[in-house]
Amino acid sequence: MAVKVTPEYINLLNQAVEREIAVSIQYILQHAKMEKLKKRVISENILFDKTTYDAVGNIFKEISIQEMKHAADIMERIYYLGGQATTKAGTPVIGNSISEFAKLGVKAEEEALTLYHQIIQMARQLSDWETRRLFQKIFIDEKQHLYRFQEYANFQDEKEEPSKVPQPEWQKIFTDDYFELLNKAVAAEITGIIQYTNQHEKAAFLPLRMKNIPLEAINDSNFASVVGKILKDIFMVEMEHLEKISERIYLLDGEAVVKPDPLPMVGDTVLDFMRLDHALEGGAISLYRQIIMEATKRGDFTTRRMFEDIVIQEEEHFWTFDDFVK
Repeated sequence: MAVKVTPEYINLLNQAVEREIAVSIQYILQHAKMEKLKKRVISENILFDKTTYDAVGNIFKEISIQEMKHAADIMERIYYLGGQATTKAGTPVIGNSISEFAKLGVKAEEEALTLYHQIIQMARQLSDWETRRLFQKIFIDEKQHLYRFQEYANFQDEKEEPSKVPQPEWQKIFTDDYFELLNKAVAAEITGIIQYTNQHEKAAFLPLRMKNIPLEAINDSNFASVVGKILKDIFMVEMEHLEKISERIYLLDGEAVVKPDPLPMVGDTVLDFMRLDHALEGGAISLYRQIIMEATKRGDFTTRRMFEDIVIQEEEHFWTFDDFVK
């Protein structure tokens, strides 16, 4: 019996997508913020190569990657059901300590478990066994995430002592307007992550899965599936960019933004994907070159080198998309 998909059902699944995107961004930024927290003067920073912040930060990074995989799996299921997966995300909340990160994680995971239980029940009522199995698996993962966060909810964080040393002159280059510029890069990377993930999963949409010529049938592949693989690889690079840029901001005692800008756009056809992604990468390259110029002017050569490396990769993405839009 075919699944009778309703708008209410797709909306419920999209609520799950919004949650998964939000917590994935939340956890990766909390991982990045460990760079700021571990500057606190504690003995283990001297005695060990790896601090508490490194160890716990790796846990947050691993969970972030798992949550984005959940988002992708749910998006794919929505497209298989003939719906449209959202590009919206809930609002990530970062916090300022390991215990606060963990408490926020506990809250997020408890809310997710409540929603996913509701989805599992509705999927059973609709005889949508594939979605039910998917969310049963995700439910188990989320319970494991909840247990990990609970372990650190009462963690005794080191108190940050006010610095007795005046701010060095060279650090005064890191002004609010500079952080605002760097955060435009964070926002752009979040946009790319959401946009490319959604487009990759939209290859599961029936009109895009159709095999129209013998060669596609022989290879069991088509234009959409080939482009989807390209987008998956590029998405992974953008996740690395988000991590590096946000870590740099936190290391310089700034705060990273959590919202995408510009808003992610998906499109209806594979050529739409490529045109939208081509434009997104072009905008990012222009922004990152502006950051390089500003970093050079201020003498922030570490940030300059980082963005020089990032621009090289973004140009590769641009030319990859350019091959399709010409």
